[in-house]
Amino acid sequence: MTAANGDRPLRADARRNRDLVLASAMRLLSDASGGSGGGGGSPTLDAIAKDAGVGIGTLYRHFPTREALVEAVYRNELTAVCDAAPALLEELAPVDATRAWMDRYIDFMIAKQGMADALRAVIASGGNPYAHSRDLLGSAIRLLLDAGAANGALRKDVDADDVLVSISGVALVAGEPSMREQAGRLLDLLLDGLRYKP
Repeated sequence: MTAANGDRPLRADARRNRDLVLASAMRLLSDASGGSGGGGGSPTLDAIAKDAGVGIGTLYRHFPTREALVEAVYRNELTAVCDAAPALLEELAPVDATRAWMDRYIDFMIAKQGMADALRAVIASGGNPYAHSRDLLGSAIRLLLDAGAANGALRKDVDADDVLVSISGVALVAGEPSMREQAGRLLDLLLDGLRYKP
């Protein structure tokens, strides 16, 4: 992990503080009710710093603007989802790893919906939090599909981008927390399609 200017790695305590801020920001920004410190709206940076147990100066040292923090939160969560693919393949059979990853992606999409206003503000300020998102997600899915095809559990003729669009569609139509059970059933159907041998 490097400092914001990229010159040198962060000290352990600085890295810990940065991770605390990111975790708190993710939790509070994703809270669709607006939750802590936002008076029913988006949480303030003061509220995020307080929730993280750090001073506001510490938050600003890592994230000089609200937009920089929101973009970092999104990218941090995206990285965690993509990094889960190889980790799951170490623990589970390819089919089970693929299904578990689908769940993680849906949970990520639900959280992202809670951050929609904050992400729109980043885009309005000239940022692009979604740069490279599709490539990163496609690579994670390709890894899972290739592992499943190699052991004969999944089809070999499936495009990773088609799977990404399909899971995203599930998130679009059943992405509310109250619809999580239905989303799971739709993911099961998608996985059955990946198993089907034409």
